[in-house]
Amino acid sequence: MDTAFLRSPLARNLVYDEFAVLHPASYRFHPLRYSRCNPTNSTPCETLSVSPSRELKQLADEVRSEISFIMTKCQPCGPGRSVVELTIAIHYVFNAPMDKILWDAGQHFESYFLSGMAVARDINGRKNRIVTVISNWTTMAGQVYEAMGHAGFLDSNMVVILNDSCHSLLPKADGRPKMSVNAFSSAVSKIQSSKGFRRFREAAKGLAKWFGKGMHEFAAKVDEYARGMIGPHGATLFEELGLYYIGPIDGHNIDDLICVLKEVATLDSTGPVLVHVITGTEIDTGGNIRSEITPNDEGPPNSSHDLLKFLETGLSRTYNDCFVEALTAEAENDKRIVVVHGGMGMDRSLRLFQSSFPDRFFDLGIAEQHAVTFSAGLACGGLKPFCIIPSTFLQRAYDQIVEDVDMQKIPVRFAITNAGLVGSEGPTNSGPFDITFMSCLPNMIVMSPSNEDELIDMVATAAMVEDRPICFRYPRGTIVGTSGTLTYGNPLQIGKGEILVEGKEIAFLGYGEVVQRCLIARSLLSNFGIQATVANARFCKPLDIDLIRTLCQQHSFLITVEEGTVGGFGSHVSQFISLDGLLDGRIKWRPIVLPDRYIEHASLAEQLDLAGLTAHHIAATALTLLGRHRDALLLMK
Repeated sequence: MDTAFLRSPLARNLVYDEFAVLHPASYRFHPLRYSRCNPTNSTPCETLSVSPSRELKQLADEVRSEISFIMTKCQPCGPGRSVVELTIAIHYVFNAPMDKILWDAGQHFESYFLSGMAVARDINGRKNRIVTVISNWTTMAGQVYEAMGHAGFLDSNMVVILNDSCHSLLPKADGRPKMSVNAFSSAVSKIQSSKGFRRFREAAKGLAKWFGKGMHEFAAKVDEYARGMIGPHGATLFEELGLYYIGPIDGHNIDDLICVLKEVATLDSTGPVLVHVITGTEIDTGGNIRSEITPNDEGPPNSSHDLLKFLETGLSRTYNDCFVEALTAEAENDKRIVVVHGGMGMDRSLRLFQSSFPDRFFDLGIAEQHAVTFSAGLACGGLKPFCIIPSTFLQRAYDQIVEDVDMQKIPVRFAITNAGLVGSEGPTNSGPFDITFMSCLPNMIVMSPSNEDELIDMVATAAMVEDRPICFRYPRGTIVGTSGTLTYGNPLQIGKGEILVEGKEIAFLGYGEVVQRCLIARSLLSNFGIQATVANARFCKPLDIDLIRTLCQQHSFLITVEEGTVGGFGSHVSQFISLDGLLDGRIKWRPIVLPDRYIEHASLAEQLDLAGLTAHHIAATALTLLGRHRDALLLMK
């Protein structure tokens, strides 16, 4: 990261130490990285606590400039710009790492460790503060309310900061204006957070209890009504959950943030506090709201996730583009087809379907559980829902997939995007598990295309199936292996694969896009005088047992290849050939899968190399099976 233009060591220290906070999905903090740029080894609190207010404002400007500079290099950290002042204020007031500060990046749930950490602190007799920063995006999902409700029940000292970007992953249905922070609300927030007000409130509650239950309930209603009159929409919801609400506060005013957080940090009363901070807007000189970011503000014209895909491959046409075009074509001929999208941010390619059929498109944001059950309801009503969810987010809706879809044999069509490795977005956004957790369901049809043409065919296949659920996965990257001639797909025969190239002695059985790497591996092996067979499985469930029997009977070695974790396609093949007695004969089977660990951030090519899933690794595995270890080492060099 280039920080030469930063004017102060203070800014450089904070940028490097808190870059994981500003966008933890794209960068993970590492002590070695921090030590190189922070020779004093001081904590952010130690550095910031000696800085006057004007220096903190200068620091905020410098950090925001650094993030904007990084965005020009396509790092997806746009939302980090909005929390610069909040980050500085938190470290100014709280003493990290003694005080525990947890950040929620939107799709993660680190912040819900808060109540558990607070209880552990109380049991161990410690006095440190526990602080969590949650995004308003996460309030669309249910777990945040479970955590806050439990925190209110525990009545333990903890601070929840609601980082409100004033943007929703859903369109505004009621037309209400976005929340603003004016002088009145700022003053009220300071009063709410002051020691005197809190002590007066606690004393009044105690006095009301002394007069009896009726008076106590009356006083509570008066308090709730008064706070509802001066507070924003939804403030009383947090109070009902047991959290003391303070806000809203301008998230770009360091002085106000420090003032309120200092009062909150010094409160001696028990109970959780929620501080509502507006970070997604700025106030101009005329008092008007000027929007700073959107949930996916990561560089025009498209999201930086799309731009990163372009830079990594040099091409712009992705599997998502192909899928949406095929689905739109199907929907033109079938009015029952509808789309339900769940997950963080909508891929730009979906705008084609949305603009073509706005009444048949539903973007539910990060409410994946609802997306699955909503799709099941649509299917029960006679429609053909395509539920589009990235692999990593589909995990959050697994109970609904089992109970509401598969157990009922409801024909929901799952399009699992971003399957497998995703390159620079790292393990939090990768999708290695979906083959395993979808293929174990009794009624689910599980398939994956090897190229663009098969993806188009699988869209047609999914639209055809109406007696059970079906899913297909495809990677996030650009298209590999295509004829580019298909406009409409032809439904595939369920559970049937194909042999692409005939060979002898050794066979590759690939599932998904890795089939293209198997074909390259075959070309590499031909240089060593080996002619391998390459087969395309297409289906993980049901398996093409006739194809597998043929491969086992005509070859000495069978290698299954997939970009998924242990327990997926290869495990289903091994289960079949074991029960069928094929392993009792001359066949030797080896699986190539993702390693049993999380693959860290890197380019897609580097991740495939780390995972041992390149064409060279596949060919080297075949050479090793054939006893040609020297040739395998030579190939890898």
